[in-house]
Amino acid sequence: MGVTLPDAPFRHREGLDRLIAALGADDARYVGGIVRDTLLGIDAADVDIATRHQPDEVVDRLRAAGIKTVPTGIAHGTVTAVLASGPVEVTTLRHDISTDGRHAVVAFTDDWREDAARRDFTMNALYADTATGAVFDYFGGLDDLAARRVRFIGDAYRRIAEDHLRILRFFRFHARFGDEIDHAGLDACTARANDLMALSRERIASELLKLLVAPRAIPVLALMVERGILRAVLPEITDTARLAALAARETTAGVVPNAIRRLATLLPPAAADTVGARLKLSTADRKRLVGSSQGAGDEGPRGLAYRIGEIAAIDRLLVAGEPIADVKDWSPPRLPIGGGALVERGLTKGPDVAAVLRRIETRWIAEDFPDARRVDQLTEEAVSAVLGISNA
Repeated sequence: MGVTLPDAPFRHREGLDRLIAALGADDARYVGGIVRDTLLGIDAADVDIATRHQPDEVVDRLRAAGIKTVPTGIAHGTVTAVLASGPVEVTTLRHDISTDGRHAVVAFTDDWREDAARRDFTMNALYADTATGAVFDYFGGLDDLAARRVRFIGDAYRRIAEDHLRILRFFRFHARFGDEIDHAGLDACTARANDLMALSRERIASELLKLLVAPRAIPVLALMVERGILRAVLPEITDTARLAALAARETTAGVVPNAIRRLATLLPPAAADTVGARLKLSTADRKRLVGSSQGAGDEGPRGLAYRIGEIAAIDRLLVAGEPIADVKDWSPPRLPIGGGALVERGLTKGPDVAAVLRRIETRWIAEDFPDARRVDQLTEEAVSAVLGISNA
């Protein structure tokens, strides 16, 4: 008896039945991650459908059914169907004509097995009938899924030569789904690790950041360091001990893992900005990476949170190995005095007001944010000191 895709929420998405009817159930199958994740009991978000129809025919059929389409990758056979319940990618069956490790030239086909043969791992080459849920497995993906084994389809060296990013995908998928590692795949990735140099740093960053928050990120990153996988593109990453310590602190504190925070533990603090630029991280992520590497400072946890915000403070404290209980879910108060109040007490508008406000704020932070009565005392002392100097 064959394997059947269990019922899942995605199969009841609004508009999906109309999409499948437009394509024809015999000419369309669920494919890839949606099949893999559903078989594992994971509620997947992205729905991908493979079809024997040519891209232009897909567009014509969907438009005739009143379904909006976007030609997101039509040269490679992909059309995005815009449903009320969210987008669905529809891709024509294809096989590779040529590859250079970064890009592929494809030709369309009507052969399901030929389409499966060009995919990376056996667990990603599973298809399911859109009507019955019957699963089609051409390369032993079901057995590998049951064994939690990430295995290349066919020859691992050839798969890597087709797309060098598959080196990082091998480790990311192993960190997410794997149990015992496939040694043939591991050896191929080790031998071809320098191929990563040909990839854009954005693609490398995307895979690495996803890997860093996968369930088994710690042992997998340690294995990658041991095998020298990242040496050619990220030579700064030489040890994972700080990452392991951070992960343990995140668990203890009940803090959701963050990829940028975790990346900070893999880098020398002085290299954070350089690596962030090399990986072409967004301005916000680059700032967070650098900030996470700067230590806890000497103002105390709440003082730090007041200065830079709760999220940034938690990053720094966790990376530095300091407790976060005092700042988690804490809202920094506002200094209960402003420049106008100082002018009313006799100060002249200008530099004196700003300097006194900074002096009051520094004492207020050092005393752990006392109430307004104490702030009034601090204000009186600071103003008197300034006026006393000016009257001398």
